[in-house]
Amino acid sequence: MKKTTFIIILALATSFGFGFAFKTIVTKRPNNQTKMKKVTGIGGIFFKCKDPKKITEWYQKHLGLNTNPYGATFEWYEGADSTKKGQTQWTPFAETTKYFEPSTKDFMINYRVENLVELVEQLKKEGVTIVDKIETYDYGKFVHILDAEGNKIQLWEPTGE
Repeated sequence: MKKTTFIIILALATSFGFGFAFKTIVTKRPNNQTKMKKVTGIGGIFFKCKDPKKITEWYQKHLGLNTNPYGATFEWYEGADSTKKGQTQWTPFAETTKYFEPSTKDFMINYRVENLVELVEQLKKEGVTIVDKIETYDYGKFVHILDAEGNKIQLWEPTGE
């Protein structure tokens, strides 16, 4: 009787162990499903100034920026894929601009991201303030958020460049 009881308990413990191990394997996240990539680079630097036209001309003359009506665009190639072009925008804004609101700071940084729609959903779940809705243009998707100190941040998912 003792031997039979021992075998039954051993069989139950073994089946419980196999069941637990199987459940762990089945529900474990595969290695290729790592944490979602968020920021992939800086997409732009924006700042307030008294005279955007004058400051743009100054940067062109003294620092050699190749300026355009929006400031300057720096093109570069992504390290992982040397055929894939990227860009970072530099733009002075009038000191009276409302574009940076609700932030009271004189600057705003644009971060390049991947999967903007999924990222915004994740940020909402994390309690991050989303300032506006995602807007789509021919050069990408944009949305604005606030960081922990109320700085307005622009997130940009570029289209193929």
